[in-house]
Amino acid sequence: MACVTGSALSLGMLRRWLVRGALAVVIVVAVLVGGTAFRVWQYGRIDDRSHADVIIVLGAAQYDGDPSSILRSRLNHAKTLFDEGVAAQIVTVGGRRPRDRFTEAEAGGRYLTSQGVPGDRITEVNSGSDTLTSLQAAAGVLRQRGWASAVLVSDPWHMFRATTMARDSGIEAWTSPTHSGPAVQTRTTQLRYIARETAALLYYRVTKAPADDAGTGIG
Repeated sequence: MACVTGSALSLGMLRRWLVRGALAVVIVVAVLVGGTAFRVWQYGRIDDRSHADVIIVLGAAQYDGDPSSILRSRLNHAKTLFDEGVAAQIVTVGGRRPRDRFTEAEAGGRYLTSQGVPGDRITEVNSGSDTLTSLQAAAGVLRQRGWASAVLVSDPWHMFRATTMARDSGIEAWTSPTHSGPAVQTRTTQLRYIARETAALLYYRVTKAPADDAGTGIG
């Protein structure tokens, strides 16, 4: 009888420890995800227009050389920073998809030129299929030209992940997000983008790979 009672007590204690362990894991995951989501939101509100060597415009879709509405919002903001004297050079990044005639960087450069930015103030980095590889390619160009610091321009909720990847690539980076365009149109859209960016950043921190490698389409 004593052995049976002891076994029952042991099983009961094991169940309690398993429940406590599972609860602890849930709490840790919730804190990690919630803290990351907060930082994504927080970085989306940081508009640092300190002087830098360059302005880097993160790429987005383009259609036969015509920037999408998302990319155009980023480019317009970059021109505003350029006109304010935040940096004397603008770097556009992003490669091309199969069958595209233009890269995202080329579409960005063409658009900026049409808006009055001198061509010799624009550097196109025509490689990179996602945020990480685009910033790694940009970092190589910056080193070659003796540039070290950059203001990153993208959508607000992209800023924390982009800054993390830029710094990991060797760029001294800070942020000036756009405040217009599809990513900020509604509260629902903003929450969706924050959730996507939180997942993409957590994936990157674990794997040091872009989320596109997992087939998410986030980049």
